[in-house]
Amino acid sequence: MTTQKLYEIALTLVPGIGDVNGKKLVAYCGGAEAVFCEKKKALLQIGGIGENIVKGIGSEDVMTRAERELKFIEKNGIKPLFYLDQDYPKRLQHCHDSPMMLYYKGNADLNALKAVGVVGTRNVTDYGRYATEKIIEELSSDNVLIISGLAYGVDAVAHKAALKYDLATVGVLGHGMQTIYPAENRNLSIKMLEKGGILTEHVSGTQPDRENFPKRNRIVAGMVDCLVVAESAMKGGAMITAEIANSYDREV
Repeated sequence: MTTQKLYEIALTLVPGIGDVNGKKLVAYCGGAEAVFCEKKKALLQIGGIGENIVKGIGSEDVMTRAERELKFIEKNGIKPLFYLDQDYPKRLQHCHDSPMMLYYKGNADLNALKAVGVVGTRNVTDYGRYATEKIIEELSSDNVLIISGLAYGVDAVAHKAALKYDLATVGVLGHGMQTIYPAENRNLSIKMLEKGGILTEHVSGTQPDRENFPKRNRIVAGMVDCLVVAESAMKGGAMITAEIANSYDREV
């Protein structure tokens, strides 16, 4: 892979940078590599960029970690998608807080003509299971890309139904590609790679920590034209995803 990819990955690893500031730096400097070549004084003139971020940009540790990540993705057939890349999901690209970098493994077109997100409770009822599958069956004639979070419950039902009705389906992970969480969905994720895929914003080694899942929800919400909440409690991840989708002007 190119030196450019190394710098793009490195930029996402700068401590405290965040997606919004990272994109701001790229816009100001003209590219990820240019950020690392820019003078410290010039970087400090950019709004929101403080001493700690500038120090991180100059850190050897950041480049070393990026090199390690590059080796991991090359070894495992993972495609890094920087937010300016042609293959980056266009719907998500327009969201101000979209990830600078996504890591993708699979065959589905992330810019399919139609994309529908299906989310819901982990404690899915028999009716929720039936309704989710029925909705996806009815979408099968439209060759829709089905996106969910590969979690227990509605997510898993949605991915399985998509495979059953020969639709591409992508699972968005809340951790790095070194694992699949929950482990019960590992075999499902392998089947999804044939006509779909798995996607994450996290580098390898990132554990499925609680704070990663609300972030994951914005990716599901941003990648779709429409979000279906199949079944949910009044509070929880599915409702957070619905709120984010609504804020992105997606149909819910």
